[in-house]
Amino acid sequence: MLLKRLTDAMGVSGDEKEVRDLILSEIKEHVDRLKIDTMGNIIAYKKGIKGDTTIAVTAHMDEVGFIIKGIDGDGLIKFAAIGGIDARILVSKQVLVGKNKINGVIGAKAIHLQRPDERKRALSIDDLYIDIGCTSKTEAEKLVHVGDYIGFYSEYVAFGKNRIKAKALDNRVACSILIELLQSDVDMDIIGVFTVQEEIGLRGAEVAANQIDADLVIVLEGTTCSDVSNVEPHMQVTALDKGPAISLMDRSSVYNRKFVDMVVETAKDANIPWQYRRSTFGGNDAGKFHTAKSGTPCVSIAVPCRYIHSPVSVLSKDDYENCKKLLFTFIDRIRERGLQ
Repeated sequence: MLLKRLTDAMGVSGDEKEVRDLILSEIKEHVDRLKIDTMGNIIAYKKGIKGDTTIAVTAHMDEVGFIIKGIDGDGLIKFAAIGGIDARILVSKQVLVGKNKINGVIGAKAIHLQRPDERKRALSIDDLYIDIGCTSKTEAEKLVHVGDYIGFYSEYVAFGKNRIKAKALDNRVACSILIELLQSDVDMDIIGVFTVQEEIGLRGAEVAANQIDADLVIVLEGTTCSDVSNVEPHMQVTALDKGPAISLMDRSSVYNRKFVDMVVETAKDANIPWQYRRSTFGGNDAGKFHTAKSGTPCVSIAVPCRYIHSPVSVLSKDDYENCKKLLFTFIDRIRERGLQ
């Protein structure tokens, strides 16, 4: 399954080659022109029959992870986070270290050895280390080096009625949908943009946005879902099984209301479940695309995902399929009626 292969691939921000190569292998036979820019973004051009409107559809390919900042004398690795990661979830998690994907486990001082005051505070990343089974710095340096990237290790698992658990659903879920769009027969001009380094400041998008000309940018995302215990309904950003989430505003963008309403109307007309993303925190690549050059209107459509930025994100297969359906239906509407 495409989504499984995408989530299995490594692509920590700044080290996206593995997932980029996978994406290229999936789309190269289905687009008219491909470009890899100096940042590592993929820009794919697909020419349609009807060429009076150009739509750009974007998805970032990077994921959160870590980087080695030092190796102790006993062979334990000290590391720093890449992207927003809650240190409280890290103890005992499995990771893959460096280009050879050395198995490692994130560890901390055992609770039996902690002082009472230490037990009362949350661990920080500085309290943690990665154990790769070595007993000395010399032994460890034969396998890994300072500056090597580290990714979560987590198996893709289908469970429950319609759930999927995997790492990097933010944002491989959107990459999967965009790949399927580029593999399809679309009768209008599409620019597919797979960006790098979104998780550390929308850096890839800032470069990519200044290389393309489009009438509308559709940003695809895997967004936070908080329909869990002890979260009041008005604080639940999105909920599983209620359809793709359409954004009104976030930390980096106020979305063009004309096109937001057009997406909502499309969902209603096609009887596709949908929901608003009910929060303004966070942001995505629209923050760079809508301000590049002379400005381009943007909309954002996202698949709700529980526990993002962890090794065990969870989504609803129904939300995934409905997000894909909404994207395809919205593009069909634009092809038939234009952007009016």
